[in-house]
Amino acid sequence: MNPARRQEIFERFSRANPEPRGELEYRTAFELLIAVILSAQATDKSVNQATRSLYQAARTPQTMLALGMDGLIAHIKRIGLYRSKAKNILATCELLLQRHEGEVPQERAALEQLPGVGRKTANVVLNIAFGHPTIAVDTHIFRVSNRTGLAPGKNPLEVERKLMKFVPPQFRQHAHHWLILHGRYVCKARRPECPKCLIGDLCDYKAKTREETAAKGKG
Repeated sequence: MNPARRQEIFERFSRANPEPRGELEYRTAFELLIAVILSAQATDKSVNQATRSLYQAARTPQTMLALGMDGLIAHIKRIGLYRSKAKNILATCELLLQRHEGEVPQERAALEQLPGVGRKTANVVLNIAFGHPTIAVDTHIFRVSNRTGLAPGKNPLEVERKLMKFVPPQFRQHAHHWLILHGRYVCKARRPECPKCLIGDLCDYKAKTREETAAKGKG
C-alpha cells in the first residue's frame, strides 16, 4: 500500500470520527490501568460492569490493596482469568506505592515492570491517559492491518512497528482507536461488513463481502 492510500484512509477515519474514544470506563490513569489489565481476553462490556462496582469501593492503589484478594475477586469474578488478574492487580498496587508514590508512571519501561502489564497494555495507558502517540496492537488492529494491507506483519510487534512507520504523524494519536473500532464493528473476523466500509475502495482484501452476502449473513 502506498503512502497516498494510507493518508486517505486516515483522513476518512478522521472525518467520520474526529475525536474517537475507547469504550472502557475510567476517570483516572489508575482506573484506566486496572481496566486494561482486566480487559485481557475479556470484553469491554464485561470489564465496565465489574469496574462500576469496584471503583465505588476502591479508586486508588491504597484502597484497592485494602480490599485484599477476596474483596477484589468479589467485584471481578465475572471476568475470565479473574484470580490471576486479581493477583497481578494487587501486586501492581504494591509496586505503584513502593516505586511511584501511588501514581501511574508515564514511562514504558516502568509500566512494563508492573505485574499484568505488557507492551500492549503499556501502549494503551500511554496513549489514552498521557497522550503519547502509541499504537497498541490487539487482535482487531492486527487483523485490520493485515487484511487491508495497511501494515501487514507476522506478529503484533511487527505490525506495531510498521504502523508507527506508515501512519502519517498527524493521525498517530488517534490511530489506535480508529483501527480498533473499525475492526470491532466493520472489519469483523468472521463476516466483515465490506459494503458499509468507508475505506473499502482503498483496501487490499480480495475476499470482500458483497451486499447480498452481508444481507444473507444477517438473516
